[in-house]
Amino acid sequence: MTRQILASQVILIATPDDKIAIVAQELARIGEEELRGKVVLHTSGAMDSGVLDALQAHGAAVGSMHPLQSFSGVSVPSMEGKVFTIEGESPAVRVARRIARALGGSPVRIAGSKKLLYHAAAAMAAGQVLAVEEAATQLLLSLGMKRSEAVRALLPLTRQVLENFERLGPRAAWTGPLSRGDFQVVRAHLEALKESPKEFARTYDALNHLAARVLSQDPAGMLAELVKSFVAEKSRAKVMGGNA
Repeated sequence: MTRQILASQVILIATPDDKIAIVAQELARIGEEELRGKVVLHTSGAMDSGVLDALQAHGAAVGSMHPLQSFSGVSVPSMEGKVFTIEGESPAVRVARRIARALGGSPVRIAGSKKLLYHAAAAMAAGQVLAVEEAATQLLLSLGMKRSEAVRALLPLTRQVLENFERLGPRAAWTGPLSRGDFQVVRAHLEALKESPKEFARTYDALNHLAARVLSQDPAGMLAELVKSFVAEKSRAKVMGGNA
């Protein structure tokens, strides 16, 4: 099988991340000088082309191409219109561009040194957004809603905000008490969330700080207000505890 792979001018490594270096080293061991002039790409979102150094040492042009698309394992999603981030040596980048366009995607070149930052952004926009959505769903479940009711209540709200984000931009799409500077409601939310597992209140507080940083027109001022709110809430809780 390895000999058949070496007969190809372009080799694409689409293994799990922790196997890429192993595959590259095995190809380098078997291929040696046959690799000269070939293009080798991998599809990891987090790793850059440096993981293919063993192949580059034998004259292969190396790079990476990562489709910004979630894969459920249930079906094969369309790549039409999806962004493919690419990086590496120029010959490899040219091939990656052609592959991405052939699949209907849009290639975007990034620096290999920034690959992890890119992947962190993708993780925030996908997996972590899902965690927030599920946490909100569980809060509604705790009130006695059925899951179908909770999802039906929350998903249209989330979709609308994302549509506004795309159409109007982040600040115009921002909604909720923090966007209005209603710190009293924010404090009340934190108090109510104490009934839930500790991660809920911690995440809500962290997300408020993140929103202040990236959405507010006055990040420093809003962050200062959040700190004051936090201090006030702790003082109030301490007083109530002392009166108990």
